[in-house]
Amino acid sequence: MTNKEKESLVLAKLAAQIMDEKKAEDVRVLDLRKVHGAPAEYFVIATGNVPSHVSALSDAVYETVKKVMGMAPHKIEGYNNAEWILMDYFDVVVHIFQKDKRTFFRLDELWSDGEEVSVRS
Repeated sequence: MTNKEKESLVLAKLAAQIMDEKKAEDVRVLDLRKVHGAPAEYFVIATGNVPSHVSALSDAVYETVKKVMGMAPHKIEGYNNAEWILMDYFDVVVHIFQKDKRTFFRLDELWSDGEEVSVRS
């Protein structure tokens, strides 16, 4: 694993751990490096209870990743309505959904060829 790949994995796990600590539901990290056509190396997917929780999860990821790794996302989408916030760190994309939006868009299923990564290791 290259240093760049290690950094991406550290970022993905950090984002997942932050959201887990902030009471996100069903936090998953998917390794997409072996999936042809994947838009990123890792997807981090989590669910917040209400819009304010989704926003708070995004804020916590932003602030902690910036502090710990010195990185800010290239782009953040969906923050204003907080139904589905996407945080694009190039090789890692963080998706924070409200429950109904996560069920509707089914990213977990669409990218099920990706290997689930243990957040604790």
